[in-house]
Amino acid sequence: MKSVLVTGGAGYIGSHTCKALAAAGFTPVTLDNLVYGHRGAVKWGPFIDGDLADRALLDRIMREHSVLAVIHFAAFAYVGESMQQPGKYFANNVVNTLNLLAAMHGAGVQHIVFSSTCATYGLPERVPIDEQHPQQPVNPYGESKLFVERALKWYAVAHGFKWAALRYFNAAGADAEGEIGEDHNPETHLIPLIIQAALGMRSQVEVFGTDYPTPDGTAIRDYIHVTDLGDAHVKALDYVLGGGESVALNLGTGRGYSVREVISAVERVSGRSVPTRNAPRRPGDPPELVANAALAGRQLGWQPQHSSLENITRTAWLWHQAEREKAPDRAPDSTAEA
Repeated sequence: MKSVLVTGGAGYIGSHTCKALAAAGFTPVTLDNLVYGHRGAVKWGPFIDGDLADRALLDRIMREHSVLAVIHFAAFAYVGESMQQPGKYFANNVVNTLNLLAAMHGAGVQHIVFSSTCATYGLPERVPIDEQHPQQPVNPYGESKLFVERALKWYAVAHGFKWAALRYFNAAGADAEGEIGEDHNPETHLIPLIIQAALGMRSQVEVFGTDYPTPDGTAIRDYIHVTDLGDAHVKALDYVLGGGESVALNLGTGRGYSVREVISAVERVSGRSVPTRNAPRRPGDPPELVANAALAGRQLGWQPQHSSLENITRTAWLWHQAEREKAPDRAPDSTAEA
């Protein structure tokens, strides 16, 4: 049995990765405290309700499940909140990760795939962004992820760890078979917010910034289908288990879409109009964030297969529409930030 501990495996990207792991012959062992994750998203292996702060629990999981490797998603990930509560983010994303690394070392587990982020780069000096771009985070969330990347480098030096840090851009879409999808509370991601407006769950979508130096004046982002992200994590796991050198890799498509283009795509796949309201730019939002992910292609043999804007919005729409039909009275969280 090839057991892989997946921290945060009840979350959005974590659950899609668990499905990919199971398809590849691994047994994903999900550890999640369900603060943001969903018990119903754990379908492909055992579930443990617990926290990374619990060292005794981590030791027991490593031992009882004969853990081969770790894929580490568990983290707080709301950028705006991190600016207001940096201590919360450093305690959870950094201190708890150090607890995980110590438990791994104690159990002789040396292979880890880490869920990092393009937020480690900060404001881009050039686009597309490659892995050599300076890492200068502009918020505690990005800083916390960068700290872990640096810690992994020293665990490799001191303890022989093999690691892959995957810096993804904008995760989007849903499982093509409709088993799992994107369900955040509060919701801050653009595509679910647009879909909620199309479904009548919110009155409108706010478009933050219409005067950027882009073709239609709205911000451009690189959207990567969550199924492609799951596949990349499995390939990264195979890579480190196969003796590959530790590496940090961007995950994206190399193609960006503006806010208005995304709204139009949702309108096409849903057949509904989406009410919008123009709003000022948000501080710190760059005009364009697009990945150069060529290194992931060379190192992992990974290429996105599901990340056309049409497929991303179609799978997301179908999942949200089905969820809406299951719970027609559910209202979105009123504190959501577009």
